[in-house]
Amino acid sequence: MATKRTTKTKTASGINKEPVRLREKVLANGNISLYLDVYRNGRRKKEYLKLYLVPEKTKKDKELNMQTLATAQAIKGKRQIELQNGEYSFTRRFAESTPFLGYFRQMCQNRFNATESKGNWGNWHSCLKYLEHYCDEATTFKEIDKEWIEGFKDYLDVVERETYKRTRNKDNGLFRGLSQNSKVSYFNKLRACINQAYEERIIPINPLRGVQGFKAEDVERVYLTMDELKALTRTPCKYEWMRAAFLFSCLTGLRKSDIEKLTWGEIHKFENYHRIIFKQKKTGCQEYLDINAQAYDLLGNPGDEDEKVFSGFSYSSQTLLELKRWCIAAGIHKDVTFHSGRHTFAVMMLTLGADIYTVSKLLGHRYLSTTEIYAKVVDKKKQNAIDLIPKLKDDEAKAESSL
Repeated sequence: MATKRTTKTKTASGINKEPVRLREKVLANGNISLYLDVYRNGRRKKEYLKLYLVPEKTKKDKELNMQTLATAQAIKGKRQIELQNGEYSFTRRFAESTPFLGYFRQMCQNRFNATESKGNWGNWHSCLKYLEHYCDEATTFKEIDKEWIEGFKDYLDVVERETYKRTRNKDNGLFRGLSQNSKVSYFNKLRACINQAYEERIIPINPLRGVQGFKAEDVERVYLTMDELKALTRTPCKYEWMRAAFLFSCLTGLRKSDIEKLTWGEIHKFENYHRIIFKQKKTGCQEYLDINAQAYDLLGNPGDEDEKVFSGFSYSSQTLLELKRWCIAAGIHKDVTFHSGRHTFAVMMLTLGADIYTVSKLLGHRYLSTTEIYAKVVDKKKQNAIDLIPKLKDDEAKAESSL
């Protein structure tokens, strides 16, 4: 296992050693430390990678070593390219002394400045508050290793929700931890920060290697059936703008944030369809969404290009309360929120036979896996439909046949 993994390359003048060679050093504990032997302009330098091979006692050990070697080979390839491009210097330094919290704050600020993704900034800002409790201003990237990251994971598991806002004995000592999806979100923010620091050469090695994130919780997605949606259209609503906006979401899949900022200048006529050309507020991505005649009729009379389509739209706790009252009046007793309109559209499209790739594009999802969650809901509906088949043979008939 401790054999040297070195190769040679041929040139016009004969056989020359590779300028970057991956070598191994056996440690006292039996592990093997991987390092690069870099040769440039008659000078040699060792670059220790802080990557280690372990004795292969189990299948897991072997797989871990394969991943470690793959990482080391990738770094080796990167160094070779740097040498070829004249970018590699024996005197170059990584900026590991960069203050971690200051770097993270700058990433938060960058997202705040991106006006189309203020919701995303909120998650980054919340994560920052927990990081400020976990470490201090003196923490630098040099201190951030695998153990530090695992420690932050453990901290998220036990920290009290909004602990940075709380005083001792608040809520009579009742502990309220973070939700599973909050843990997922905050850990992913840390992951993005460290990955960027690695790409910007703040750190020489990415300490995230081998660290598993939190698994997202599979939460219930409340949606309306076709019959419930029809009942809602027949039921009077206190606010006409809310009725139109919610039904529009059900027929298009648009989020409330995109409906709220929708202007007439973003609506265009293309042949027999109207198309909305807009940027998603959540992701900042440019989207092209065709809508049918039913959805267009909900928009009302066209206005000026910079005029908002749903001028009275304002989402608040009072709006949510009226939405629930409207649903109850229609005989719908579900925990409906405005986002349920988006869920309704996704489930409706899949139920009516639209392929999942098309539905993903209509929803503006970046990843197909996000849309697949709705496919699971449709599968459950199919299973429930099968259970509706009546028994062809009642219990009495079965009892007689067994005699």
